Amino acid sequence: MNNEKPKDWLPGLKENWKSDILSGFVVFLIALPLCLGISLASGAPPMAGIFSGIVGGLVVSLFSGSHLTINGPAAGLIAVVLNSIFVLGGGDAKLGFEITLAAIVIAGAIQIVLGLVRAGNLTVYFPISVVHGMMAAIGIIIISKQFYVALGITPTAKSILGLLIEIPTSIVNVNPEVAIIGISAIVILAILTKIQNPVLKKLPAPLVAVLVGIVLGFVFDLADEHSYTLLNHTYKIGPEKLVNLPNHIYEGLSFPNFSRWKDGIFWVMVITIALIASIESLLTATAVDNTDPYRRKSNMDRELVAKGVGNFFLGWIGGLPIIAEVVRSSANMENGAKTRWSNFFHGMFLLLFILLLPGLIHRIPLASLAGILIMVGLRLASPHVFQETYRKGWDQIVIFLVTVIITIVEDLLVGVFCGIITAILIQMYFGVKFRYIFVADITIESNNKVHTLYVKHALLFSNMISLKLLFRKISLGERIDLKFDENVKMIGFSAIEFLQSFKRDYEERGGQVNLIGFEDLKPISAYYGATRIQK
Repeated sequence: MNNEKPKDWLPGLKENWKSDILSGFVVFLIALPLCLGISLASGAPPMAGIFSGIVGGLVVSLFSGSHLTINGPAAGLIAVVLNSIFVLGGGDAKLGFEITLAAIVIAGAIQIVLGLVRAGNLTVYFPISVVHGMMAAIGIIIISKQFYVALGITPTAKSILGLLIEIPTSIVNVNPEVAIIGISAIVILAILTKIQNPVLKKLPAPLVAVLVGIVLGFVFDLADEHSYTLLNHTYKIGPEKLVNLPNHIYEGLSFPNFSRWKDGIFWVMVITIALIASIESLLTATAVDNTDPYRRKSNMDRELVAKGVGNFFLGWIGGLPIIAEVVRSSANMENGAKTRWSNFFHGMFLLLFILLLPGLIHRIPLASLAGILIMVGLRLASPHVFQETYRKGWDQIVIFLVTVIITIVEDLLVGVFCGIITAILIQMYFGVKFRYIFVADITIESNNKVHTLYVKHALLFSNMISLKLLFRKISLGERIDLKFDENVKMIGFSAIEFLQSFKRDYEERGGQVNLIGFEDLKPISAYYGATRIQK
């Protein structure tokens, strides 16, 4: 591979337009069903997700601080938007969506401000297990909702917990033809994601699932209202099982309603959307940076501004909030994308499709989209995620489970808050004094190109910003000795993850990082990166 970094902006377009158009087209094929499915799962009109994909590509890509991320609606925001529409609308879905749009406008403005004040380190204040717990809970919420859509069942429960409990007893109410469509989508995604053949592996699995669903929709005549009988049971089926889109793109526009701006619950939704959208985008950008073949680094502050601009604009036209989405971003890299223009082209293809072929979208069965989302949910909340978290130490699984359970029983913001509080209580259990939880005790001595940083008391997710700011001041290619005092009570799991990542990246760029006294602390599990405490 040629290690010379691709040019950016217009020179990058001229240099790499062929590979970026190809990758953008493949990502569009993946994004189309996901934009529709995420929108419907969020309780929003189908066009809301399409608008998000278009704006995320055509507009946000040009402001973005990252090179290969793909912007659009994401599974991680389904629970947030769904809850916001329900709570703010008081049962009126249309009103709830319009008030939620107002919340998205303000959340976007907050993201812009966060970027301008250089808050790109926002993820530091969220323990890794809280973020993973949040995503696992979102996966469970998606499954609890989409299970019934995929099988054509109308549940009686309304709460997430109620929906989960009702699953075993609801199986007898399955609508067979709908279930065939939903299960076919799940099976197709399961097979295509496991297949090793290099040609078949490149097939956009969500699109294949949708195309099969469209064919089955024709076979079962979903476009016409009718009944059918099977084993002495009569089932109703009809166009309500298909995606419903307006005839023209402008008919899908919705506008924000600021009537509840004085209510506290409105501002809770604003903060939730702003925080979750920002954290997910920054985490995705970091993950993509770590796998970028050219080892480019994102400008996280500009990334926040770009997402803020996109969300501010989307709130005014009826779109869902966007993030940098990890699955589409990974597909973007796998298909040879070189620059931000692949993101732009994916948005362009979405726009062209909705302008030229809106009737084809109307033939997509809701059960197909539900099957796709169930697989997204299973990926977020797979048993492997729970097992891996347990392996990292008892502290991490406790934080993870608290976040998951409280999010399911209450809501996302409460779950994240309780997860953070649990992490802080565990730090205090290990003997960290409260005054060192949020401010690290670190001093630095510099001699020529050797920088010695002395860490006392503790290094934690909640005080790590002090260390990150010191690292920013050190030039590339120099030596850093990080010395842990013998009285250090704890080095937290998230801090260790950051140190390992920083050491790898810094040394790849010609520098040297030594962790002195690190091995003198005892890991609380066999996992090397586990939380370390005083022996």
